[in-house]
Amino acid sequence: MQMKKLIALGLAALMSTTAISGATAQPINENPLSDPRVRQAIAYAIDMPTIAETIFEGAAVPAVGLLPDGPNKPTDLNPYAYDPDKARALLAEAGWDSSRELDVVYYYADQATADLMAALQAYLADVGITMNYRLLEGDIGSQISVVPDDPVNGPSKVTWDILYGARAALALQEYFNRYAYGLKPMIPNIPRMNELVTKVNGTVDPEVQREGYFEMEHIINENVYQIPLYYQQLYTYESDRLHRNDAPYGNEQYNYNWGVENWTIDPDANGAGILYTNAGPAQFFEVPWQNLGIWVHNKFAFDTVLEADPVLTPIGGEMAESYEVSEDGLTFSFTLKDGLTWHDGTPITADDMLWSIKTALKFPLTHPVLQSTLKKIDGAEAFVAGEAEELTGLSADGNTVTLKFTTLDPNVLLSFSQFAPLPAAQFEGVDPLNLQQAPFWQKPIGSGPFMIQDVVMNDYTTLVPFADYHKGAPKIEQIIARPSGDNDGNLLVNATAGKADFGYTKVAGDVPGLEGLDFMNVHPIDIPYTRMLWINQFPHPTN
Repeated sequence: MQMKKLIALGLAALMSTTAISGATAQPINENPLSDPRVRQAIAYAIDMPTIAETIFEGAAVPAVGLLPDGPNKPTDLNPYAYDPDKARALLAEAGWDSSRELDVVYYYADQATADLMAALQAYLADVGITMNYRLLEGDIGSQISVVPDDPVNGPSKVTWDILYGARAALALQEYFNRYAYGLKPMIPNIPRMNELVTKVNGTVDPEVQREGYFEMEHIINENVYQIPLYYQQLYTYESDRLHRNDAPYGNEQYNYNWGVENWTIDPDANGAGILYTNAGPAQFFEVPWQNLGIWVHNKFAFDTVLEADPVLTPIGGEMAESYEVSEDGLTFSFTLKDGLTWHDGTPITADDMLWSIKTALKFPLTHPVLQSTLKKIDGAEAFVAGEAEELTGLSADGNTVTLKFTTLDPNVLLSFSQFAPLPAAQFEGVDPLNLQQAPFWQKPIGSGPFMIQDVVMNDYTTLVPFADYHKGAPKIEQIIARPSGDNDGNLLVNATAGKADFGYTKVAGDVPGLEGLDFMNVHPIDIPYTRMLWINQFPHPTN
């Protein structure tokens, strides 16, 4: 795509907007990106409607605000409609140094993302901002999620200026929870946001939560702490060989009652009942508390404590035989089913649950919604700080595990529908802060319907049925998973070759190719998923 043509299209489609005055705005530190006028200028410089129609072939919805359209979102947000003249004026007012080069990073390896980066580069260059972009690889979390030791003054512990990424919400609080004090790797402390994060996490009343969402959206929108770019659908694909046998379709990025143990697949040309998929590891298996359901081991090899339906409403027990929440919401308990075992045949015990909960609380990359739940356990602050050896609000009696909270958590059942415990005996002497570096993640031992059999990193992973699975042994003989990230650049190649029987994609460009295969079925699913730019506003160590 020619970038000049893209910009010309945007100029033709220019939309009017209410101008935001930057007259009183000032940077809060020596990083020029801490000046809200610069961030507003970046927002005005990008023509997202044209990008959506061209690069994303009309399958992306330009975003206004973090939350997708719905009752929890205000309707009076500034859309920052494409206005390069406004962008130039704001940059001039802020004294932008046009010789400065922004380091923009991303972690999606698909072609549409590469095209988007080129488009952003052209749009920003048009208003006088130079940027280069690079793909992050390896341990992505440590490159984007490490917070400064001083969450008010910095300096930053991440090296980039702008990150292109996404927020796929398990709960709506997830769009905002990282604005809490000490959790933001790129945004200095915002006292009012701290108060609002506490507000929406401290009630189950949707009206009170909605008030908080509205105010937070306005604060972020006015100050451009992030730039929401677009909302997108998720597409589940499956070949004609695969039979889900009435299992439901849902948000494949998380765990729900998809009944994979009852799926069947027609034998291939060699008579083998093999399901081919992706989302296998390239260098190591990721701790399942970080991205929850998106990787092959999250989906097939680990079980969760509770179970959710396709729209992620908790519906009952998974590993838990029963559970209970007290009337005041401050006590949650669950009782494990008898006879549960890890894939190596050892029993799954309440001690495994206790260790997993305590370790997830200290693990720095635990999913924000789950982390928010665990931080409300009585004694969590002292335990994480090393001031107490035990977590006082966590206990076990036989197979029953009990959590006592200091404040109500609105998402406790949702969190435990996504929480997969780990075998404590496999992690003796491992510091929770270094959990991802444990040898276990080269070939993990799980609890789900399929066991990890063979692992050839950056080539393939095989999984086979776990005969003692508590819901019954799975019917598919073997799963072969090719390595890929959240999006798979080789999806269409593998699908055309008959090596992709199941998976999901958020890349709109994949869909026409998948639909063009006469043996492939594609199911679009609406999900809360926003792609955005994070802007690093802390001073850099080299500044």
